[in-house]
Amino acid sequence: MVSLETPVCNFGLDAVDFSLPGVDGKTWSLQECKGKNGLLVMFICNHCPYVKAIRDRIVRDTRELKGLGVNSVAIMSNDPSLYEEDSFENMQKVAEEFDFDFPYLLDESQNVAKAFGAVCTPDFFGYNGDLKLQYRGRLDESRKESAAADVRRDLFEGMKQVAETGQGPEDQIPSMGCSIKWKDE
Repeated sequence: MVSLETPVCNFGLDAVDFSLPGVDGKTWSLQECKGKNGLLVMFICNHCPYVKAIRDRIVRDTRELKGLGVNSVAIMSNDPSLYEEDSFENMQKVAEEFDFDFPYLLDESQNVAKAFGAVCTPDFFGYNGDLKLQYRGRLDESRKESAAADVRRDLFEGMKQVAETGQGPEDQIPSMGCSIKWKDE
């Protein structure tokens, strides 16, 4: 398992359009996912210990962001042949178990992850209401284990600022996680 950090936020970069199948049986596009004040695009998977450590916090933060007009979407781009835990059926189970109230989508071709420049799970891309990138940082201090309950909520606070001002914070701490499991080319 390779551990990677996300690059620095490229402020103002346009969101990438997509059309991907969700665990709910619906095909989702960027516009269908967007909220009036922004969109949080999360590249996650089921097997990664970094993601497992924060799933409950992701659910908490995305619910609170929805109240601020920021919708969320999660995309799984790993090659499931490398990790059965990342199969579409297991994506459905995880979404149900953790009560995801956002679309959980399969990027089977991995083209969407490549177009976004995603490098690891979790990898967070926070966009404003104009779908311009404003946040590319971590959720909080959690690594392979959940951080203390009272740590600063970097992603939530950053996206709250985006919802209120359209601009993300200047200082952002990169997310860290497992490398995306790319298919052999």
